[in-house]
Amino acid sequence: MTAGTLRADRPGPERPRPARLRPARLGPGDVLKVGAVGLRTRPMRAFLSALGIAIGIAAMVAVVGVSSSSRADLDRALAALGTNLLTVTPGSTLTGGQAQLPLEAEAMVGRIRPVEEVSAIGLLDGAKVYRNGKIPKAQTNGLAAYAARTDLRAATGARLRSGVWLTAATQDFPAVVLGSSAADRLGIGHAGTDVQVLIGGKWFTVVGILEPAPLAPELDSAALVGWPAAQARLGFDGHATTIYTRSQDASVEQVREVLGATANPEAPNEVQVSRPSDALAAKKAAGEAFTGLLLGVGAVALLVGGVGVANTMVISVLERRAEIGLRRSLGATRGQVRTQFLAESLLLSALGGLGGAAIGALVTGGYAVYQGWPIVIPAWAVLGGVAATLVIGAVAGLYPAIRASRLSPTEALAAT
Repeated sequence: MTAGTLRADRPGPERPRPARLRPARLGPGDVLKVGAVGLRTRPMRAFLSALGIAIGIAAMVAVVGVSSSSRADLDRALAALGTNLLTVTPGSTLTGGQAQLPLEAEAMVGRIRPVEEVSAIGLLDGAKVYRNGKIPKAQTNGLAAYAARTDLRAATGARLRSGVWLTAATQDFPAVVLGSSAADRLGIGHAGTDVQVLIGGKWFTVVGILEPAPLAPELDSAALVGWPAAQARLGFDGHATTIYTRSQDASVEQVREVLGATANPEAPNEVQVSRPSDALAAKKAAGEAFTGLLLGVGAVALLVGGVGVANTMVISVLERRAEIGLRRSLGATRGQVRTQFLAESLLLSALGGLGGAAIGALVTGGYAVYQGWPIVIPAWAVLGGVAATLVIGAVAGLYPAIRASRLSPTEALAAT
């Protein structure tokens, strides 16, 4: 064995290994910057894509907001008017004719212990209402004349728009209170001693005009005269056609069960009993069903907006292959390229979602103010809409982002 061999076998100092290069990491700020590159360089395309998302979110937020505002107004009206109003009207006889309530029906209903208020109106058959004597008889405008008790307004919760209500002092005289629709159809804007209408061929002075009555809509198109005046001047027979009762809240259902037999003991099957607030509640339920339908339409618009975002991102990948190749050749990893395009898609969707939520809130507020409703915009609708846009943005940008990350530097640069 030679000396050279011995020298070569001796252990020598180890050579340092070259350090492994690691790609620079992208912080949240860096991700936002690179994700916004495509939006800044193509602002019109980004705006149009975000607009599709914004329309869907605005539709959904506006539908939920308007529906919630309408329900809040209805709840407020029910709270103010009460849900303890019951009405009694004549039904049909066994032979199909029109039944009639007894003259004592109003007094008998008032004897029910939980009943707190009772009032009534009576239809004046043949007494048509006209602005003056020159109106053709066929043009009745769908108005009806009724005899009314002086406590009717308190029982129904009706409010005055102008003038005064019938009192014990005026119910014997030719004085009339018009419903809101009746006044509008007759072209009467205010009550006063100089304003008169023709009822059943006799002149009556308009002493009051009512606001719309939600729980008694039949009063809106009515001309209401005092009970004694109707009997003395218009041939009223004294039979009530609608009896209004207010009961204790806890006893409404019990009163409802006995009203028919109490109002007409001889023929309780010829009496109809209703609760006006039930109709409003049914209207509320119908509104909720309609809201669900419109939400479906908004969801379709949102889906179309998501397709637009996906289309935009796919085109962006095709147009920016040179950029992708350059970044890959400078050391960007596939994950960083994928993150860049996914962040761009999320930013595009977020801009559309925030803009749509703002537009929907403005539409809701404007419409609610126009209708006189309280403005109610559920937070879940806004937050849920923005969250939905982010989900759609992530789904829409996932495929383009993966496609961009799979491009090799040489392939991307060669395709330009």
